[in-house]
Amino acid sequence: MANYDYDLTASHDPFAMDAALDERSAFIRKTYLTLIGAIALFGGLEFLFLSNLQLKASMLGLIGGHWWIALLAYMGVSFLAQRWAESGASATVEYLGLGLYTVAEALIFVPLLAIASRVSPDIVPSAGLITVVTFGGLTGIVLMTKADFSFLRTGLSVLSFLALAVALAGMFIGFRLGIVYSGAMVALMAGWILYDTSNVLHHYRTSQHAAAALALFSSLSTLFWYVIRLLIQMQQDD
Repeated sequence: MANYDYDLTASHDPFAMDAALDERSAFIRKTYLTLIGAIALFGGLEFLFLSNLQLKASMLGLIGGHWWIALLAYMGVSFLAQRWAESGASATVEYLGLGLYTVAEALIFVPLLAIASRVSPDIVPSAGLITVVTFGGLTGIVLMTKADFSFLRTGLSVLSFLALAVALAGMFIGFRLGIVYSGAMVALMAGWILYDTSNVLHHYRTSQHAAAALALFSSLSTLFWYVIRLLIQMQQDD
């Protein structure tokens, strides 16, 4: 879920939509290959983390009953990683930002995946399939239509802050965030994916494939998070 301010003077590279066809194609290819690399790193780290019983127990104890800790950690790391990935200082710094975010996400996901596996072994693979199909369908819509969904930014930002306020209220007041909330967050993240994917074409320069991949990975991983939570809640309510 990205919320970027673009520095139009930071680079002489054209926006992807304004670049020559071969340059635009190369940028899109690099962006999605970098995204696939981040997903592969996330999956490998998750396997290692979940195989470490001591780490899994520690993360369950730290976050399992206190999801606000995960939320604050996610926000802090996301802010730092986005700044690194967008810095334009060097490709190394941008990739460090993406790598930091991926590692942090893998850690934050440990208790959720552990709980999901206890509820049903089918939840995680089902959530993965739903996430990939949803992301692929939304990506296809943007790439085929070349539509600019940047107009969604204000509405998505307002809804995201509202969702954050509801989540914090639920944590501190003590009411349960149920199926309706998780379903609404899935829909909200679908909107962010449309926004971020259109930004890849319209609002990133051809040298910013690491930053573009980070934005996409952020929305994709958050969608995965709420699909898992939705399936857990649906299973528990049966």
